[in-house]
Parts: sequence; C-alpha cells; structure tokens
Amino acid sequence: MDKTLILVVEDDLPVQNLITVTLKAEGYRYLTAQTGQAAVITAATHNPDIILLDLGLPDLDGVEVIRRVRSWSNVPIIVISARSEDPDKIDALDAGADDYLTKPFSVAELLARLRVTLRRLNTAAPDAAPSVFRNGALRIDYAAGCVSLDGEEIRLTPIEYKLLCLLSRNVGKVLTHKYITQNIWGDSLESSTASLRVFMATLRKKLTRTPDSPAYIQTHVGIGYRMVRVEENTE
Repeated sequence: MDKTLILVVEDDLPVQNLITVTLKAEGYRYLTAQTGQAAVITAATHNPDIILLDLGLPDLDGVEVIRRVRSWSNVPIIVISARSEDPDKIDALDAGADDYLTKPFSVAELLARLRVTLRRLNTAAPDAAPSVFRNGALRIDYAAGCVSLDGEEIRLTPIEYKLLCLLSRNVGKVLTHKYITQNIWGDSLESSTASLRVFMATLRKKLTRTPDSPAYIQTHVGIGYRMVRVEENTE
C-alpha cells in the first residue's frame, strides 16, 4: 500500500505501540527510536518522510532534536507531547516543528494530521503560476518558495509558509479561523484553532524586525486574521 516511511520517536512504550499499531493498520512503514540521539541517527541514515516526535526524551530534549534535524533536513516533524503550554509549543515550532499534537490525542486526529502532511508533500508549490507577491518590504516568491523582508530571507516552517501564502493570496480580506484551518489542516477542530494561534504568533514574530515594523497580519478577535496592505517603501 502506502510506501510512506514514518519515524516514531517515543520512549513511552505503550504510546509507541499505540502509534505503530495504528500506522501498520493504515499501511504505513515505520521505524522507532526511544532516545534523541537514536532519532537523529535514524533520521540521517533512513531519510523518513515524516517524523512523529515526543519532546520528553531521556537524553535530549525534543526541541534540540528538532534543531539538529533542521540543520540538514526539511522533513516534516509532527510533535506529540504532554506539554500543553503555549511557550512549549512556540519553542518547538520556532525550532522547526511543522505541527503539534497534545497528549492524550485521538488516533483519528493523528491520522488526519498525517494525511494533511502527505497532501502537502505531494502537492507542488501553491498555484502553478510562478509569480512574486510584494507588500511593502515583504516579498514572497511562490515559485521558489522563498520569503524575504527588506531583502533578507526569512526562514519559515512549511506551515508558516503555507499560512503566509494563504493570507497573501487574500490580502485585504478577513479569513475566518474555520476557513484557515480547513485550508491548512483540513479540519475545523478546536485543537487546530489553538495550533493556528501559536503559528500566527511565531509568524508575526518573524515578520517583525524592529519595534516600528509594519504589522502585516491583523487579528480580528473571535473571527480570524487579515493581511494588511502596507505602503511601498520608496527609496
């Protein structure tokens, strides 16, 4: 069936077994690791398509594992952790995680997240037409998948990039939470809305270079988000 290879990094054996049994039933191939060091080595030697990563590992913190993997690979990393506070989520997402599930999690939601990640992997860059979006000092090259601010490239996670593209293609329009989560995660679950807030916080941070930087993304409390059209910087 599915040739997708998934690396499961989890030192809690009952949780690891739950995940691997689920993956096997769905036709996925998988590898396992119970420590951070083993995870980095396995990722480097087997080149998995997706990594499912627990943060509370016995040797390395999961965030450090993300940083090490990100130094040489863009493989999608989905964190599955008991840490539910926003600072923990932001640390993982800032380090390069693509998604974040909080324990206890439902098997159905995990599989949904995997399907969305696979769709993203199997889809070419947003819209076929190679074009460049400019808004003030912000520049998005859709064809190259690059984003720059004031001429300096910004490193974004795949989810952050997809969010930015979605907002830029609807510049000036208020996009509801439901619309955004449906487009990014393929559902409107409460956990997706919570993840959206975290990703928007990290994305805003990366678009703010100085205290007087323009606010490219505007929050409409209880509704959603909008990309604001910023005046061109004519110099």
